[in-house]
Amino acid sequence: MAKQIIYGEIARKKILKGIDLLANTVKITLGPKGQNVLLEQKYGSPLIINDGVTITKEISFKDAYHNAGAKAICEIATRTNDASGDGTTTAVLLGQSMIRKGFEALDTGGFKGVLLKQGILEASRVVAQQLLAKSRSVNTQEEIENVATISSGSAETGKIVAAAIEKVGKTGVVNVDESKSFETVLDVVEGMQFDKGYVSPYFVVNKKDSLIELEQAAILITDHKINSIFEINRILEYSLSNRVPLLIIAESFDNEMVSILVANKKGNYLNAVAVEAPSFGDHQKDLLQDMAILTQATFISKDLNMKLKDVDEKFLGKVNKVIIKKGSTTLVVDNKTSALESRIQEIKSQITNIKSMKDFNQHDLNNLTNRLAKLTGGIGIIHVGATTETELKEKKLRIEDALNATKAAIEQGIVPGGGKALVEIYKTALSQLNSTNESVRKGYSIVLESLLEPTKQIATNAGFDASMIIQKQLEQKENFGFNAETGQFVDLVKDGIMDPTAVTRQAVLNAASIASVMVTTGAAVVEEVLEKNYQNIDSMNNDLL
Repeated sequence: MAKQIIYGEIARKKILKGIDLLANTVKITLGPKGQNVLLEQKYGSPLIINDGVTITKEISFKDAYHNAGAKAICEIATRTNDASGDGTTTAVLLGQSMIRKGFEALDTGGFKGVLLKQGILEASRVVAQQLLAKSRSVNTQEEIENVATISSGSAETGKIVAAAIEKVGKTGVVNVDESKSFETVLDVVEGMQFDKGYVSPYFVVNKKDSLIELEQAAILITDHKINSIFEINRILEYSLSNRVPLLIIAESFDNEMVSILVANKKGNYLNAVAVEAPSFGDHQKDLLQDMAILTQATFISKDLNMKLKDVDEKFLGKVNKVIIKKGSTTLVVDNKTSALESRIQEIKSQITNIKSMKDFNQHDLNNLTNRLAKLTGGIGIIHVGATTETELKEKKLRIEDALNATKAAIEQGIVPGGGKALVEIYKTALSQLNSTNESVRKGYSIVLESLLEPTKQIATNAGFDASMIIQKQLEQKENFGFNAETGQFVDLVKDGIMDPTAVTRQAVLNAASIASVMVTTGAAVVEEVLEKNYQNIDSMNNDLL
């Protein structure tokens, strides 16, 4: 198909329009007084939410240039969500500001795009470093609850997320599920999670959730590489004939075999998903044996000369539920068995023995400690209840965001919320720029000026004069800032208004990463969409703008 090409300022203006259309829709959700966005669904009730990344994924435009700009912003939100699970609206807002200011610098200031890029990336690194320097650890249950409350905008959500973390521990696993009643309740079950997900994203049927759930599934656990479906033909026939979902955990898989499994799953013939085993070497074997004992499976081990062709359904384990994501797999089982209790005691004894040695191996101790935590921590499940499907979807997204924010806070700590941490860095970071090149300095200042945008938007969404609020914010001492809920300037730390450091850092880094590429744009190429016959280039340009 023929292509259409536009250049320079015309291209940037078209792209920016798409960026603004999407970002302006997302940013009205920011802060405690932010509004929701209604998303029409192809089937069922509309989705009414304030989740930035979900909104960005739902928006597209007929105009290909506008759509290209929107996709750039969607990439910022997606990267931030993948890295920290929250902060996507802030990331979108920062990205919009950086790109807009960058385009203005190109079109009216005569600055060089490649050097602007250099300044933008340098500033983002400085901001990320200063956020870490400002960060402090999460020490109390109250702080965990505050982080969850701020993220979700709901005290009720804050309480149940904090309760879940308290039950399973700070390194434990918490999942969100739909309740069969109107109530939202917390349950803790036996199970474990490991850091490997589906081997192919094409296993995922519901692209919106990017996860796979198997109910009452069978599980095959082996350290063999599976080269062909014929090697496990008896297992696949069992799964197919009995309509039992199947999870296959192996050292690795042949690509052709994965393609066959994907095709069968998409065609609703065979519900089987392949996941590679976590870790490597002896630690991998230990983890697989742990999983086998947990699920009452037989570990098909190369060391014992066990052959895949000899395996039938008697070697399979059982799980109540499997949740498979891009980078993790969660196994949920019934109550602990005596075999599992024995395994736990065995690991505890090994830990005691290692600690008694004069020069013990710290790596081995860490592996044992992690295995013990996986087997004893349990899985927290928040069953989300609501009176309508629309309310259920919105509530579930809020709880997921709150969980992600809380985990991020536990991992990297917290900073003053409400955009205050970024305002403080705006006041101090300029002194760290060493370059004398004007374009580099401009790129650096673009990032710093954009750091004020979250506070401005929070104020605007709460009905306050953003310029007045930001001026007062700049005058406040450390940790004191604007509480949009009350309209007062308060000690944010004391009032529990805190943001996870990791979330804020990822928002800045991802916004700057995409913005730094966008400011090098000199042309845009899309599929031919115009049907008009223009008399000259000026008439076409006017229509494009």
